[in-house]
Amino acid sequence: MNSPALTLRKISKSYSSGSKVAVTVLRGCDLDLAPGEIVALVAPSGAGKSTLLHIAGLLDTPDSGEVLLAGQPMTGHADRRRTAARRAGIGFIYQFHHLLPEFSALENITLPQRANGVGKRAASSRARDLLQAVGLADRAAHRPAELSGGEQQRVAFCRALANRPSVLLADEPTGNLDTETAAQVFDVLTGLVRQTGMAALIATHNMELAAKMDRTLHLRRGVLTTSD
Repeated sequence: MNSPALTLRKISKSYSSGSKVAVTVLRGCDLDLAPGEIVALVAPSGAGKSTLLHIAGLLDTPDSGEVLLAGQPMTGHADRRRTAARRAGIGFIYQFHHLLPEFSALENITLPQRANGVGKRAASSRARDLLQAVGLADRAAHRPAELSGGEQQRVAFCRALANRPSVLLADEPTGNLDTETAAQVFDVLTGLVRQTGMAALIATHNMELAAKMDRTLHLRRGVLTTSD
């Protein structure tokens, strides 16, 4: 049996407020995310979903518990090793696209590959293939300001997939789009995930979109619960 693409075990996290009173955000959270699985993460604002995603994506460390990628423990490793694992194995998508405005769509997708040691020609070829897959082949030379909101977010999807990650983490990826565009962009995203077989954890407030995923996780008072 294949290992889960991402595993969280007993993840807990607290922060100290200005009064030095610890605020517990996550309480013993467990998660197994299988290759090819798309899971919704639903939580009210301020409930800790971004914290959970940051810990899962090795951008933050838990107070206790363990994070594993493809069965390999990541917790406690040096920053350099965590960065290398994150760069090679995890893709991130946020509510705002965060594209570099001075670079074209093609260049925005090429840059993370170049940072990961991919040659210029291979990186450009991969970027063009991804743009083709999301229907933006003819927009490769356009800068973000020349693209619509939906097009910018599709480029952000391509950038997240550029290094062929095994895990995709998305924080409200359609939250900045109107309802119709959000549905279209979500279909593009899930289509790409299905094609590649990666695992995806997608935070959303949109219950219609959550219902289209394989299962839904709810984060309430720091505890994860599952509904199929």
